[in-house]
Amino acid sequence: MSHSNEATNGYACPSGDKECPKNMDRKNEMRLEFDSRSCNEGFVRVAVAAFMTQLNPTLEEVADVKTALSEAVTNSVIHGYEGDVQKITITCYIMEQEIFVEVADKGCGIENVEKAMEPLFTTKPDSERSGMGFAFMEAFMDEVKVKSVVGEGTTVFMRKKIGQAYNKFDQ
Repeated sequence: MSHSNEATNGYACPSGDKECPKNMDRKNEMRLEFDSRSCNEGFVRVAVAAFMTQLNPTLEEVADVKTALSEAVTNSVIHGYEGDVQKITITCYIMEQEIFVEVADKGCGIENVEKAMEPLFTTKPDSERSGMGFAFMEAFMDEVKVKSVVGEGTTVFMRKKIGQAYNKFDQ
């Protein structure tokens, strides 16, 4: 887990970070931009699930990615834009047996990322928010990083190895 209010270097090449995975020529990428409406969450889940099928994931792996993705999108809709309709961008790429998912908004940003990532922390205690979004992302993905700047937006980077029980040499 990594979090910061400043740019983080890591695997998130599509967002312009300096460090990218090795063998980028063996990558497949897709990008979606959609309105920050809760009704679009299902579409995004299906699109990313369809994209990751090229890795031959188990149903559990697909469900894990879809759950983490839902949490990140919901955070953008509810917290990032606070109900205003703006754009959310999802960039996914696959390299070898890993899927990388980036969910970005240009909303209000997170003042204290470390605090926001604590289980049960919520900025909206009067609503039906449980404060478990980041905890779920971390539980279902192998890596979660958050980059946020107040007034500029938030980007959540997630990575998951697919087919961990799968041995590609058995082909």
